[in-house]
Amino acid sequence: MEQARAGEFDEFVAARWSGLFHLARLLTGGDRHRAEDLLQESLVKLWFVWPKISEEAPEAYVRKVLARAAARSARRRWWGERPVEQLPDVAVPGDVSAAVAERSRLEAALAQLTPRQRAAVVLRYYQDLPEAQVAQALGCPVGTARSHASRGVARLRQILADVIEPVG
Repeated sequence: MEQARAGEFDEFVAARWSGLFHLARLLTGGDRHRAEDLLQESLVKLWFVWPKISEEAPEAYVRKVLARAAARSARRRWWGERPVEQLPDVAVPGDVSAAVAERSRLEAALAQLTPRQRAAVVLRYYQDLPEAQVAQALGCPVGTARSHASRGVARLRQILADVIEPVG
């Protein structure tokens, strides 16, 4: 029984890791390391409730845990990280600089939103969740979730418009 439970959980994590990691990265404003920690923390919580959740909606549960944990994490002043003298080399398959620059620009803009606005925008527009599910994940009324998303998008437009400079 325990092995079947572990197998189902492993299959779920293997199938959804990439999408959940990207969601966590967006929720943390592009910080890859915090996103990994956040996702690991959320998956540990999922493991403990897996027998109850596995047949219903495990992905919705993880999204809810991620959104709430990201908001809690954003309120912390220090995460216990230590700087290193030399960064590891990262292999680059080809010239993807334009895509990376655009993604970095969006992540930097997302990082400037409040944690609740960022979560609402990411869940609503990146995850394409209906407003009711966004509200449920954030633990607030639908109107409040709608307001967070609306204000977040307006702020993103303002931030991204300020960054664009005419060439010439």
